[in-house]
Amino acid sequence: MNQGDSNPAAIPHAAEDIQGDDRWMCQHNRFVLDCKDKQPDVPFAGGSVVQLLQPYEIWRELFSPLHALNFGTGGDTTRHVLWRLKNGELGNTKPKVIVFWLGRNNHENMAEEVAGGMAAIVQLINTRQPQAKIIVFDLLPQGEKPNPLRQKNAKVNPLLLDTDRGFVHSDRAISCHDMFDFLHLTGGGYSKVCKPLNELIMQLLEETPEEKQTTIA
Repeated sequence: MNQGDSNPAAIPHAAEDIQGDDRWMCQHNRFVLDCKDKQPDVPFAGGSVVQLLQPYEIWRELFSPLHALNFGTGGDTTRHVLWRLKNGELGNTKPKVIVFWLGRNNHENMAEEVAGGMAAIVQLINTRQPQAKIIVFDLLPQGEKPNPLRQKNAKVNPLLLDTDRGFVHSDRAISCHDMFDFLHLTGGGYSKVCKPLNELIMQLLEETPEEKQTTIA
């Protein structure tokens, strides 16, 4: 589909300060400084599924040694991440691999629009960080039982790459042992995702610049 201005999910937009505490913008400003001061090799960007990964031991075990930084912000959509990238995040640095994991917060967008928003992010990074290899995660299922949001996520993934990590059981239910609130991952849930992700990042770090490509995980 056309990724131009007709796709609302591909138009950069700062998050609205609904609570009135300016946390979103303060966090963005911190991320901009972290990029400049810490020069990450493997930055992660996205919503709460990225943000909540950092406190787990698996982050320190698998990703901290790779000089990774976590730029996850709860509630962010493709529009918010695009705005953040256009306004200094991942600037003043030359990352080797960039991991994006978002899309489930795009509640107001159709599946094709969500995929288009992700494509816009990839296009922006390819322009501003041509040396970086990009990993784009598919959308995880959500909700204990089948529901419209889970169905929409399933429509987005074939536009990327449909992968099955075993979160949906034979009865089509999701276990609270994988997602404690049927949305956010537990330590065990992150383990299912992060160990293969670590292997993929290691593989990409070993490739030459000529082998650069966008990977859907």
